[in-house]
Amino acid sequence: MFEDNELEQIRLKKIQAMLDQADHRKQVSNYPIVITDDNFHEIVKANELLVVDFWAPWCGPCRMIGPIIEQLAAEYAGKVTFGKMNVDENKIVASKFGIMSIPTIIVFHRGEAVETVVGAYPKPHVEGVFKRYLRSQ
Repeated sequence: MFEDNELEQIRLKKIQAMLDQADHRKQVSNYPIVITDDNFHEIVKANELLVVDFWAPWCGPCRMIGPIIEQLAAEYAGKVTFGKMNVDENKIVASKFGIMSIPTIIVFHRGEAVETVVGAYPKPHVEGVFKRYLRSQ
């Protein structure tokens, strides 16, 4: 009888751990998530509204827009998902979208690329690009 109770407690702990792990994947992030060639399609499908910053570490304008993306990720946590994709390390997706200049920001709404912004723009401009899709969710 004792072994059955112990096994049941182990089983319940395992189930709870699996549920916690599933919830962790759905948690809201206050920071941009790292997007790669490997996880790109999964992330696009999993997020109603996704803003992806295509960048590279050597790019000066990319370093200017990086803090803006981080601010917006914190301000819109739970409403908009922000991601960053290093084009030097992830050439497949960058090539698929024809990214020739960085920074490039692409807005994905319901799995489709709906807006593209090339270059470093001030925060209000970047915010205005994706905000119109917030209303239609």
